[in-house]
Amino acid sequence: MLDRSATQLIKPALDGVARALVRAGVGADALTLAGFGLGLFAAVLIAAQLYLAGAAAIFASRIFDGLDGAVARQTQPTDRGGFLDITLDFIFYASIPLAFAMADPARNALPAAVLLAAFMGTGASFLAFAVIAARRGMASTDWPEKSFYFLGGLTEATETLACFAAMCLWPQHFGALAYGFAALCALTTATRLWWGWRAFG
Repeated sequence: MLDRSATQLIKPALDGVARALVRAGVGADALTLAGFGLGLFAAVLIAAQLYLAGAAAIFASRIFDGLDGAVARQTQPTDRGGFLDITLDFIFYASIPLAFAMADPARNALPAAVLLAAFMGTGASFLAFAVIAARRGMASTDWPEKSFYFLGGLTEATETLACFAAMCLWPQHFGALAYGFAALCALTTATRLWWGWRAFG
């Protein structure tokens, strides 16, 4: 829901850094992999109950995730890069609830499992819509620069990162935050199912 506004806010800064990276010969795929590595490092920190350090690593990871797209747009976007980016993003998002479950299995395992199940709904609906939209030649007017049809919703990347930050700031409330965000993810899945039903009917 907030991704478009957040992207417009940080795009000038990302584009400026991306120009310097292009001049230095840094490729988009390298940034994607670096961002993914930082994301997994964040999960390791959270699993070790180093929550604030984990939050810092999460946001560093997402800066790299924004830079890879900016570099790609200033050079040559590729299908391989788009595939790598979305696949590693979904693995990263799944790793954070798992890390909280590992940090405190007795309290966090069940809410983490519920949140991961909710992520399956948002991820599956997102990717399934993109596959069929591509087959039909549909293009997103909101996100024309994306490698595939980018379907929005109530819980997008910005909201997910805000939730992860809250979990790191108040890890004792992970259960409540996970259940609450899982409910929002369920609403997102429901709306995407409705959109798909109407768009592909």
